[in-house]
Amino acid sequence: MNAIMKALLLCSMLLPLRAFAQERDTTELPHFMTPAEREMMGFYKPPVSADGITSVPTSPMRTAAEWEPCKGVLITWRSFPTILRQIVVAAQKEGKVYIVANASDTTNIKNTIVQGGGTLQNLVFIVALSNSIWCRDYGPWSVYSNGVDTLHFIDWIYNRPRPNDDLVPMAIATALQVPLFQMTTPPNDLVHTGGNFMTDGFGTGFSSRLVLDENPTKTEAQIDSLMRRFMGIERYIKMQNLPYDGIHHIDMHMKLLDEETLLVGEYPQGISDGPQIEANLQYVLSNFQTCYNRPYRVIRVPMPPDQFGRYPSQGGYYRTYTNSLIINKTVIVPTYEERFDTTALRIYRNAMPGYTIVGINCNQIIPQSGAIHCITKEIADDEPIVIAHKRLHDSPDTASRQVVAKITSRTGIARAELFWTTDTTQGFQMVLMQAIGADSFRAEITSPTVRNTSQTIFYYIAATSNSNKRLTKPFTAEQGGAWKFAIQPPLNVAQPTAQPIAFSLAQNYPNPFNPTTIITYTLPRASQVRLELFDVLGRKITTLFDEKQMPGAHAYSFNAAQHTLSSGVYFYRLEASTSGERFVQTKKMMLLK
Repeated sequence: MNAIMKALLLCSMLLPLRAFAQERDTTELPHFMTPAEREMMGFYKPPVSADGITSVPTSPMRTAAEWEPCKGVLITWRSFPTILRQIVVAAQKEGKVYIVANASDTTNIKNTIVQGGGTLQNLVFIVALSNSIWCRDYGPWSVYSNGVDTLHFIDWIYNRPRPNDDLVPMAIATALQVPLFQMTTPPNDLVHTGGNFMTDGFGTGFSSRLVLDENPTKTEAQIDSLMRRFMGIERYIKMQNLPYDGIHHIDMHMKLLDEETLLVGEYPQGISDGPQIEANLQYVLSNFQTCYNRPYRVIRVPMPPDQFGRYPSQGGYYRTYTNSLIINKTVIVPTYEERFDTTALRIYRNAMPGYTIVGINCNQIIPQSGAIHCITKEIADDEPIVIAHKRLHDSPDTASRQVVAKITSRTGIARAELFWTTDTTQGFQMVLMQAIGADSFRAEITSPTVRNTSQTIFYYIAATSNSNKRLTKPFTAEQGGAWKFAIQPPLNVAQPTAQPIAFSLAQNYPNPFNPTTIITYTLPRASQVRLELFDVLGRKITTLFDEKQMPGAHAYSFNAAQHTLSSGVYFYRLEASTSGERFVQTKKMMLLK
């Protein structure tokens, strides 16, 4: 393509941008690449600011997770003002809202926000040009040197030829006086997009394989090396692209709620991208564990059809509930229709107790292949406290209830505390955590010994830095979001609740598990009870017990380590017999080491 043709193509692409001042709602560049942009991308050279850093960081870096405390959220004010206004109203209660806008628009934006119930508090205007609203993709990433030290920003090459968008990270870095590393010049250049990346804050990253497709001159090992050196990603998990998601961004069907929990979209069986999502999920669960070396907790949320009942494979819009924003103690979720929204919002409330869940109707923007997450970007705190804790799961009453955490801060930790209770209405008991090594702390929950009933323990950790900054984990612990776990009665001891009226066998919990899990069941009458374990081919491995038991609710703690089992699918079968009656039921469980 000669220089004249390139110039004409560039003009044809930029002409719609000049119309924004008159008619922004109808001329916004879509989330996906336009045909003209596809032609340009092959020879497009992103602008590079002389103020950015193009060399490799000299200190180990850590990318902040989305649920970590942040000082605010970034938006680009161009189109969809109703949606943006609602985001501002919800977000400005949690921190600052950094608004990228033209200087001539700031007065109208302020009026729009106030008219919609917002205030002028916590608004910071960053005067800069832009090409599109999709700041998740081109906005800066927040990273820390040495894990918790100086805040830096990271800028990739935006995977769209939109030069003004490419300069937004530097405008933000300059306004906030944060050093900016630019991954925009060889050999450290990387084409990437924010909607196709998420991290657990402890060195694990997730993307679709789009990141490989868009960097054809680099090997996967080279890409992994760049992500490790610039962003501290030691383990980079890449999943297959979805056939009907045209932009291949994982935030359209997946979200990390914390370092151990995956929120994953779910289609009806066999529909649209459902089969590939399930295959990707199984790939992750079968090959990777959390930063605490145990299986991920998976929560499913429906992927709803469009207003005509169509899914993406049928030409419908890509409606999604995973495309949400976490800003401190508020979660902003895209909504579409009440009949679907009610279920999705309930799933969020159950999965994220203590958070304020706000729904914003996104029917206007979803045809552009994006929603809330796509048009927002977190700006992390200047001085973080990081608490790493392998939370306690349900256990028999003979198990240790030691609470151990690694807690770090740039200024050091002045005080670490454990709070726990068996009744949240009566408040929490505080136990001072003792230092047991470099950045490590320990305390013990000393609840009464359980006899014939299970008991629920609620607990959380609080840390105060030497600069008097305080953090709880979970972040919303003091708003009702404390962790909880059950202490089970001794093996095979019946619990006195009302007497069961029927035989039943429950799904083991947790599942997947490693190495222990709890199997519960009910007996309406005294019975001869046998619990057996089988492999995936139906071959019997062992009889766990075969004995006479009294009526009631029972719990059995199964420890795979006692049976030298490898990772995989197993079946457990309960058979209960009494005079003239026999109950048999089988359940599947998964061991992931």
